[in-house]
Amino acid sequence: MIADVVIAGAGPNGLMLACELSLAGVRPLVLERLPERTEESRANGLAGQVVRMLDRRGLYERLTGNQDPPRPAPGFVFGALPIDLSALDDNPLYVLLAPQRRIEQMLEERAVELQVEIRRGHELTGFTHDADRVTLQVSGPAGPYTIETRYLVGADGGHSIVRKLAGIAFPGVTTDKTISRVAHAVVPAELVDPATGALDIPGYGPIPPFLHHRTERGLFVYAPLPDGPAPLISTMEWNAQDAEGPLTLEELRASARRVLGVDLAFGPPDGHGPHLLRKLNGGNTRLAGRFRDGRVLLVGDAAHVHSAIGGPGLNLGLQDAVNLGWKLAAEVRGTAPAGLLDTYESERRPVAERVVLSSRAQSALIAPGSEVTGLRALFTELLDDPHNVRHIADLMSGADIRYDVAVDHPLAGRWAPDLNLKNGTRLAELTRDGHPHLIDFTGGDWGYPATAGLPGHPAPCTALLLRPDGYVAWATDAPQPDTESRTSLRAAIQRWLGEPNEDISS
Repeated sequence: MIADVVIAGAGPNGLMLACELSLAGVRPLVLERLPERTEESRANGLAGQVVRMLDRRGLYERLTGNQDPPRPAPGFVFGALPIDLSALDDNPLYVLLAPQRRIEQMLEERAVELQVEIRRGHELTGFTHDADRVTLQVSGPAGPYTIETRYLVGADGGHSIVRKLAGIAFPGVTTDKTISRVAHAVVPAELVDPATGALDIPGYGPIPPFLHHRTERGLFVYAPLPDGPAPLISTMEWNAQDAEGPLTLEELRASARRVLGVDLAFGPPDGHGPHLLRKLNGGNTRLAGRFRDGRVLLVGDAAHVHSAIGGPGLNLGLQDAVNLGWKLAAEVRGTAPAGLLDTYESERRPVAERVVLSSRAQSALIAPGSEVTGLRALFTELLDDPHNVRHIADLMSGADIRYDVAVDHPLAGRWAPDLNLKNGTRLAELTRDGHPHLIDFTGGDWGYPATAGLPGHPAPCTALLLRPDGYVAWATDAPQPDTESRTSLRAAIQRWLGEPNEDISS
């Protein structure tokens, strides 16, 4: 047995899983068919709970260089409709602008620090598996070789070879109605409002930056990313004819003219790049028939693909990795309670289904036609109600996730609230070790050291048990430990962590 866990794919999801496993005491081996990190532009940022999740692993500061905690976004879009989030008391929607290649670089640096071995230029070509192990066939620079591992995880994207070789179905819908075009391009400086960053197009008017802008003919986006070589200009059209060959700026300009009804001047960026010129015909919405087949598991796009509108992809995939990491590590170490690894699929599949629902609803709202314009007018009225805004914000951020932890408390099964603790630390600093924590707000009466308290206002409960992935496994409002609360705490520890011990608060 060469490795306890082999991860196929060194994209963000595979690297995040590798870091989580290493924090939990298991050193995985990562195989990546590409000889080096791709310079191709893909995702351009993160949106949702994933931003706070990175903060709780100390990775937000690495990515941004900012020591302050992340702040929620004052606004966002749903189906190209602007959403004002500033009135929400506890706005759950966080946004972090960063190109995917920078996210991958940061995660690889962290994985190397954690002594993860990453083999680039090594491609998984086949495997067999039984009740005890998975035997992999790998093609490397020096030729083919074999690896035996206890578990194989496919983090190898929507065309996952792991999923295909495992015989896991990938049902869903493929559409060919849309053509998306995106490129780095430079617009004349006089068209950009220096105060708002909006693109003021002659004959059309201002278009805010970063937000999807829908007309009855298509979709237009202007995104002046801070770390990019030039702003991104993107269009989407329905039932349009596709020019043969790779995308050109001339083709993108013609597309923008059809969508907006006016000409927009833009040209190529300076320098050698890499500069993005990408065209995508149609799209896929698919969900794997199962996320696990014995000792083979799937994360991220290998398990689900959907529209990128609203930026849900990395929010979903990276949190798959964080959910799976501690559970798989416990299974490898032999400390996992019965059925723990099965909860990976039972918890994450419903979340993927919610993302598919959201992306389909948004795709319907951006479609062309006067009927959709009427629907958007009605939806705009609904978004004047703060309760509806909260519902959409929770859906898009993932804040509406509530796992079944069999504990009757409002916090149980939910993402733990961000807390400033009385010992001068934040909850996000406490959780950077990837361990479970019993947080006691009573001063130690729960039989463990008092980990923390809340200064100046009431705590959300008297004590809570935090899983390694940041979700609350147990909470109580009992002012002092009693037989019922102690029994429920012990049951929660046994269910998620194994037999209790005196070190759970560390």
